[in-house]
Amino acid sequence: VAKVGAGERTIVPPKIIEQARSVLNDLQVKTLIIIGGDGSMATAQQLQQAGINCIGVPKTIDNDLEATATTFGFYSAVSTVMDALDRLHTTAISHKRVMVVEVMGRHAGWIALHGGVAGGADIILIPEIPFDYDKIAAVIKARDAAGDLGSLVVVAEGARPKNGQQVRQDRKDGEFRLGGIGEIVAHEIAQRTGKETRCCVLGHLQRGGAPTALDRILGARFGVKAVQLANEGHFGSMVSYRNYQVRHVPIAEAVNRLRLVPPNGEMVQTARDVEISFGD
Repeated sequence: VAKVGAGERTIVPPKIIEQARSVLNDLQVKTLIIIGGDGSMATAQQLQQAGINCIGVPKTIDNDLEATATTFGFYSAVSTVMDALDRLHTTAISHKRVMVVEVMGRHAGWIALHGGVAGGADIILIPEIPFDYDKIAAVIKARDAAGDLGSLVVVAEGARPKNGQQVRQDRKDGEFRLGGIGEIVAHEIAQRTGKETRCCVLGHLQRGGAPTALDRILGARFGVKAVQLANEGHFGSMVSYRNYQVRHVPIAEAVNRLRLVPPNGEMVQTARDVEISFGD
């Protein structure tokens, strides 16, 4: 594939498409079922437009595809974050520390939000709600004054301070990788509060391991639906989960449309109501 834009989008050159068509014809493959996130669905859309039958199946732990309410893999990632917070809570309390946990989430903070609520975080920082270091420090100082001497902070890799930028690590191939915001947040908290602060980056631990029961069931339902769509000739469609039903939408509805956390949505308000701060 050829890179376009800021390294997040790809286009498939016509020569590669024709090579793919030839290979598929030789193998007598009538339909491709393409599993993945926004990038994979963009490729599926290009292949479909070129006359190669495609069915899309959404799979991204970031849960950021607009055309589906959820994707399989998301709740397994959230479970990993929750488990990490459960474990880190012990050392945060016993050593009177602030523990900062950096999780995945480039543009959307769903993993940080759901994992933070499930794991009892005190502060959650997500891309959709720019934060203020002084307000984060104020929350931690207030907790100390109330006798809560250990605090848990969950930060999505794409989170950024107000009037600040995401922390990026440039690569030789022209792409960039987000990461490093956790260490910066930990440093700023230590400087402003005087508290011992540690950072833990979960990284690829969120992407592997045994899936939750919900993800296993959802994966099976998505797979069955994809085969049904292929058999019925609904090419150019993507499996979608809405209102507890597995349905389908045009792949075009899923491409280049990110599903972000609504800053004033019900889930954020729920977190605020149980005294979780977003640093704003």
